[in-house]
Amino acid sequence: MGVLIAKRQGLGLLRALLVLLGVSVLCSVALGTRKGHASLDHRSHRHRHPGHLSLHRHRQRAGKEGQVLHRSKRGWVWNQFFVIEEYTGPDPVLVGRLHSDVDKGDGTIKYILSGEGAGTIFVIDDKTGNIHATKTLDREERAEYTLTAQAVARNTNEPLEPPSEFIVKVQDINDNPPEFLHGPYYAMVPEMSNVGTSVMQVTATDADDPTYGNSARLVYSILQGQPYFSVEPQTGIIRTALPNMDREARQEYDVVIQAKDMGGHMGGLSGTTEVKITLTDVNDNPPKFPQSVYSMSVSEDKVPGEEVGRLKAKDPDLGDNGLVNYRLIDGDGMNMFEISTNSETREAVVKLKKQVDFETKRSYTLKVEGSNPHIDSRFLAWGPYKDEATIKISVEDADEPPVFVAPSYTFEVEENVPQGTPVGRVHAKDTDVANNPVRYLIPRYTDVDQFFSISEDGLITTNRPLDRETQPWHNISVSATEIGTNPRYTKVRVNIKVKDVNDNPPEFASDNEVFMCETVTPGKLIQSVSAVDKDEMAHRQHFTFSLAPEVAHNQNFTLKDNRDGTASIYVLRKGFNRLTQDVYFLPIEINDNGFPSMSSTNTLTIKVCSCDSEDNIGSCHMAPHVLPAGLSTGALIAILACIVILLVVLFVALRRQKKEPLIVFEEEDIRENIITYDDEGGGEEDTEAFDIATLQNPDGANGFLPRKDIKPELQFPIRPGLGRPAANSVDVDDFIKTRIAEADSDPTAPPYDSIQIYGYEGRGSLAGSLSSLESVTTESDLDYDYLQSWGPRFRKLADLYGTKDCSIYDTEDRDQ
Repeated sequence: MGVLIAKRQGLGLLRALLVLLGVSVLCSVALGTRKGHASLDHRSHRHRHPGHLSLHRHRQRAGKEGQVLHRSKRGWVWNQFFVIEEYTGPDPVLVGRLHSDVDKGDGTIKYILSGEGAGTIFVIDDKTGNIHATKTLDREERAEYTLTAQAVARNTNEPLEPPSEFIVKVQDINDNPPEFLHGPYYAMVPEMSNVGTSVMQVTATDADDPTYGNSARLVYSILQGQPYFSVEPQTGIIRTALPNMDREARQEYDVVIQAKDMGGHMGGLSGTTEVKITLTDVNDNPPKFPQSVYSMSVSEDKVPGEEVGRLKAKDPDLGDNGLVNYRLIDGDGMNMFEISTNSETREAVVKLKKQVDFETKRSYTLKVEGSNPHIDSRFLAWGPYKDEATIKISVEDADEPPVFVAPSYTFEVEENVPQGTPVGRVHAKDTDVANNPVRYLIPRYTDVDQFFSISEDGLITTNRPLDRETQPWHNISVSATEIGTNPRYTKVRVNIKVKDVNDNPPEFASDNEVFMCETVTPGKLIQSVSAVDKDEMAHRQHFTFSLAPEVAHNQNFTLKDNRDGTASIYVLRKGFNRLTQDVYFLPIEINDNGFPSMSSTNTLTIKVCSCDSEDNIGSCHMAPHVLPAGLSTGALIAILACIVILLVVLFVALRRQKKEPLIVFEEEDIRENIITYDDEGGGEEDTEAFDIATLQNPDGANGFLPRKDIKPELQFPIRPGLGRPAANSVDVDDFIKTRIAEADSDPTAPPYDSIQIYGYEGRGSLAGSLSSLESVTTESDLDYDYLQSWGPRFRKLADLYGTKDCSIYDTEDRDQ
């Protein structure tokens, strides 16, 4: 019989289980287990009693005489065993024992174990069949293992038993505490919530087996946060536990929740999490003014729209719940002031609506109301959600400028009135309590021509006669200034209309020139005339026309007044001849019939013209006299005058050209001729350049004038005998004279005062470099005695340098 035993911890317990194992085997035989079949004694219960797996081999027997007995097939009987997790004892855990009924104990049977964990976690003694767990098992990593057991011959490895599977389950122990996987938690609940209001639910997890024992049965409790909140032990739902929790008193709460396994009993494992609960705001507070009375002041010189003051009702609620609207509900200043709400600061801003006057009213009273626009109906009984306050505004006196009794003035005055005529009077007064006197002035920029002046009492008079036709309106300003330590002034507009006086006579409205044909017939209308007047025409005023008295009885023309402001001119006779008289002047008298009446005499010019058969006007002038010669006398005189002028101009030009000197005199020796060569000198070693302009022409001083700077058309050869001296000539004076003479006598060369190039100074020159650039900051140690041999022109230079040096040396020698 093969037996698989699950071992309990402890040697004494193992012995007791082995005794029970033997009893169970005997009981199975006594119950009449059928021969030839395998039986399973399964002991799988919660207390982990060891079980055994038994394999029975039934051999064939003779039941009766002559009966053939057959051996029944042996098979594996399945059973399930448990191994406690996290075993930490010194010896491997005995899982069970495998034993075959063919095993005689002689060591010919070998037991083989295969499957999950075989050889690593589970090992078998191939002789005894004992199966042990060599490692500590963790149910949370793996809950069960499937193994296969088989008995084979040790020598041949031939199977003696068919392989059979069995399961080893890892039995759970409480080795994992509960965990809150999503903590810490954050929750919000409205303030003033009822008791039992759900806040949130927290859930913990336990890695132990929930189907075995109480290892994973959790119970929730609150460790911190009482008496404000509570938690349901089985669900983990957090609820409010205290009524009327006020956000304005306390806004945040830190709650600690614990989850404990083993049903919360002693010895269970636990885990905690933190829940931060915030009370959200509700409108449960009405606005309240900190003061019942506010005092403000405003100066009377403030303009409408300026701010007077601010006040604010306090509301501890947040957001829209704390908004406050303000309005004026009563007071004698409701028409003078207005109130608005600042959206950023939530303050009530009192502004001036109309300008106040200290002398009229010195104080105002306003009653303002602040109320919540958003009210929660649940808390209406806690209201009213508004408050009132009183604002007292005092008006401050300001030094105001004088005020004119009228916003503007309009006066009328006739034109041509004499100087000093009154035009009108303006009046301003000081509205301040001091009531200072006022002085008036006409700003000059409003009356540039100074037509008017104003007296101390505001009377405007004329300074000179006015002309309506020149300027019908005079728009000036008058300023009023109070007399005091801090003078203030104001201005007013004064419009002066110049009334018309009939002081301009009428005159022709258009051109007073008329063209008439020689062949005109008597009684023909040749012109209609009209008049204009610069003065204003009265309603019934009109013009009358008549011929002047001196031509009233002329035989040529007559006039008819049309009584509509026009007159018609008619011809009285015929036979006009432009060769005899081509122009007639007809004086016409025009009267404007005004008051006083003004009249004028205007002359109408009538020109007689030649006309064709259709009365088209041709020539209106007398025919000119024709000279017998081809040219007129005026043309001949003009031609002669032009000839004389040309001759005079030519003579003067020739005289000036003849007197022009060939060269400037010595006192005007300016030498402005500059010839520029695109050549850069080579410094002190350049032996090809010499500025002869620094020398004075000796011949010019003797009265000799060289040729003008005009390049001749013919080229003249250089005179013989003026050959260039040797470059190494020691007599520099002769060299320069030779060069000057050669240049003066050469008509193709530039003038003497231009730049000449000489090649007398080259390498090895006795003079060396004459530049003083290097001797500016350093003392020269050159010997200038050789200048004595350069000729008389360098004698002065030799005396200045050579002699001085010698004198210095002599002095030094004497000193020594």
